[in-house]
Amino acid sequence: MKMKRNKKLSSFILCMVLIVAMALSTTGCNGSSGNSTPSAAKTEETGSSTQTETTVLGEGSTSFAFTVVDKDGNETPFEIHTDQEIVGDALTELELIAGDESEYGLYVKTVNGITADYDADGVYWAFYINGEYAATGVDSTPITEGESYSFKVE
Repeated sequence: MKMKRNKKLSSFILCMVLIVAMALSTTGCNGSSGNSTPSAAKTEETGSSTQTETTVLGEGSTSFAFTVVDKDGNETPFEIHTDQEIVGDALTELELIAGDESEYGLYVKTVNGITADYDADGVYWAFYINGEYAATGVDSTPITEGESYSFKVE
């Protein structure tokens, strides 16, 4: 009887140790490397870093950051200057976005010359504000100082 009790107790302790070990190992895995910056990319062949330069487009009293992320994860940053009040109007005026008008607004199919058509490719352009999936369409989002906007292929 005592042997059975010891076996149960040791099994329980072993399970608890494994649970604690799993919990500790997963909390350290948040997906970031800690020392990388979004504007620098490390190249494996040479070991050097390359800077992604921000392209400045447009003229106007209002400016905002705009980033295009293609299907391979390559980022192209822009600094947009405009007198428009809506993000979509500014990007359309600079011919950075194009698409089809629908009853729901502009369905963006092309961004910075890259086409992503869900009907043809199974991917689409997703609109983000400050890194969060936007609750409004690009053609109804007012430009707000300090906010950044982006389109990502998903």
